[in-house]
Amino acid sequence: MSRSRQALETAASALGAWFAQGGLLSRIIDGYTPRAAQVEMAEAVAETLDKGGVLVAEAGTGTGKTFAYLLPALLSGRQVVVATGSRNLQDQLFGRDLPVLQRSLGRPLRVVQLKGRGNYLCHYRLQQALEGRLLHDEAEREALLSVRRWLDTTAVGDIAELAELPEDWWGWQRLTSTEDSCLGQDCPFIADCFLLKARRRALEADLVVVNHHLLCADWALRQEGYGALLPEADAVIVDEAHQFAATAAHFLGETLSARQLQELLRDTVTELRQAKTAAPALRQAQTELQQALQRTLALLGTAPSRGAAEDLPGQSHTALAGLAGTLAGLVETLAPLAGASQGLGHCYQRAERQLARLQSWLEGEREGWVRWFETGSRRFALHATPLAVGASFAAYRARFEAAWIFTSATLSVAGGFDHFLGQLGLSSGEVRCRIWPSPFDYPRQALLYLPPGLPPPAAPDYTRRMIAAVRPVLEASGGRAFLLFTSHRALNEAAKLLEDLPFPLLVQGRAPKAVLLARFRELGNAVLLGTASFWEGVDVRGSALSCVIIDKLPFTSPGDPVCQARLASLRARGYDPFPAWQLPAAVIALKQGAGRLIRGAEDRGVLVLCDPRLTMRGYGKVFLDSLPPMPRTRELQAVRRFFGEPT
Repeated sequence: MSRSRQALETAASALGAWFAQGGLLSRIIDGYTPRAAQVEMAEAVAETLDKGGVLVAEAGTGTGKTFAYLLPALLSGRQVVVATGSRNLQDQLFGRDLPVLQRSLGRPLRVVQLKGRGNYLCHYRLQQALEGRLLHDEAEREALLSVRRWLDTTAVGDIAELAELPEDWWGWQRLTSTEDSCLGQDCPFIADCFLLKARRRALEADLVVVNHHLLCADWALRQEGYGALLPEADAVIVDEAHQFAATAAHFLGETLSARQLQELLRDTVTELRQAKTAAPALRQAQTELQQALQRTLALLGTAPSRGAAEDLPGQSHTALAGLAGTLAGLVETLAPLAGASQGLGHCYQRAERQLARLQSWLEGEREGWVRWFETGSRRFALHATPLAVGASFAAYRARFEAAWIFTSATLSVAGGFDHFLGQLGLSSGEVRCRIWPSPFDYPRQALLYLPPGLPPPAAPDYTRRMIAAVRPVLEASGGRAFLLFTSHRALNEAAKLLEDLPFPLLVQGRAPKAVLLARFRELGNAVLLGTASFWEGVDVRGSALSCVIIDKLPFTSPGDPVCQARLASLRARGYDPFPAWQLPAAVIALKQGAGRLIRGAEDRGVLVLCDPRLTMRGYGKVFLDSLPPMPRTRELQAVRRFFGEPT
C-alpha cells in the first residue's frame, strides 16, 4: 500500500472518530446526530487537502458542511485559508465553531480572523478627527472620545468590538482607512497599525478566516504585482461559493465615486491645515473641484439610477469631462506640495489615481469590460467591470499553488455544475464535483404549491393578483411567512395591498435587516416582505417561518447594464445567452430563496412559487428539477390540509 493511500486511510479513520455516534462531536455538541453525507464530504475535503487539486462540493441544508471542511482543515497540518461570503458567517466560524473544535483537538492551533481594512480603527485618521475640529455637536464629540478610550484597551482594533456604537455609525467612515486614504509605509503610526498586525498574525496562523472580499482583494493585488494580503497557504476553502465570481468581478474592476472625491477634498483640506503651509493656488483648485463636483451631482441626479455608460445624457458626460479637468488642476497644484508632508504627498498620489480612473472611464470601452454608472440622491459612482474572470482566476491559482475547495448549498443546476465552473474558467476534467443532498425529509416536511390562474409576470396587475392568490395561504399558515420579491417596486405595491393583513407586517426598508429578523422571530406569526438581501444568508428555524412565497422567477433584470453587456458578449461569441447564463443564474438564485424554508429536521413548511412560467414554459422543468424533492400541488385545499386546517 502506498504511503499516500495509508495517509488517507489514517485521516479517514481519524475523521470517523470525530463524526461517529458517541464520537468527539457527540460529546461537545448537544443533540449531535451522525450524517453519512457529512462524513463523506469531510473525507473528500481531506483527500483534496492531501493530494491538491480542486473540489466543488454542493452540500444541501442540514448536511453540516461547516464542520465537514473545518475539521479536515484543522487536522491536516497544513496552512488553510477559509473564505466566507458574509461577515456574519465569518464571525460565526471564528467566534463559535472554531473555539469548540479547538478545545477538543488536544493540541494548540493558531487560528486567526482577518478582515478588510475598513474593519480596523486607523490611528492616523483618529488623530485627524480629534485635531481637525470636524464635529458639529457634543454627542458626536462624545462618540469620538469613546473610540479614543477604547483605543487604550483593544488589542485587535476591530471596530465590531465597540458595541456601544452601531455598525453603521457615520464616524466609522472617518476613522477607518480605504485603499486610497491609507498612507502605507509613510504613516507615522505604522508600528501601531492594527491592520498590519492582523496580517502578520495571519502569516503565522494554521488557519485564517477571511471573507470573499478580502480573498478577492488579495487576488486583485497579486494580479497588479503589488504584493499580497494573505499568506501563501497550502489550501483555500471558499464557502458560500455561489457568490464568489460576482464578488471577484467587482474587485477586479475599477470604481470612481462622488464619495471618493469628497473624501479626497476633505483630507486635502485637513492635511493642508496641519502642514501649516500657505497655498492659495491649492485652495483655489479645491474650490473649483468642489464646485465642479456639485454641478456634476446636480446633473447626474436627473439620470437613471443605473445604466450603461452610453445611456448617460450628453450634458452629464460634459459635466464629467469638466470634473476631470478640475481634478487635473488639483493634481497640478498638489505636485509641488507633495514633499511638504506625508499626508499631502499621499493626497497627491490619490488625486493622480482618481484622475486616471475618471479619464479611463471617459475615454471609452475596453474589450471584455463594461462601463456603467449608478446615481442617487447627491451621489454617483462610475464603474468599469470585467465580464469574465476565468482567465484571471487561472493566473491567480497558478501564483497561489494551493488546493481549492468550493462549497455551497447551491452550486448545481439540475445536477450539473457547468454554470459555476464556467464562471471561474474551470474545466470539468480538472475538477472533482460532488453533490450531497440535504438530509431533511422534504417529502414529509415540505409542500410545493403552484397557485393556478395567475397571469404572465409582465401583466400590469400581476402583483395585485399574486397577492390575492396567496392571501388564503397566509390565512392557512397563520402568518409565519416570508414573501420574497424580485423588485422593490413589487415589494412596495404588495406592502400597500397587505396593510389590512391580520398579522404583523414587517417590510424591508422600514427598519434594519437585523431588527426585522429579530422582530420576526419574537412575534411568531409575522409576515415579512423582502427583496434580494433576504433571499440568502437568513436562518430562521422553528415554526415562526412556516411559509416562503416567491413572486417571480429571479431572472436578472434585462435593464441591468452588466447583464446587458454579458448577454451581448455571449451572442457575439455564438452562444444563446438564455441557457448559457440567464437560466442557470436564475435557478441558483431560486434555490437560495427556497432554501430559507426548511432549516432544521423539525421544521415544516410550504413553498409557494407564484410564477406561471414554471408550468407554461419548457424551462420551468429545470427550476423544478433543481429543487429538493417535495410533493407538489396546485390545490389550495392541499395547503390547508398541510397546515391542519379543515377543508
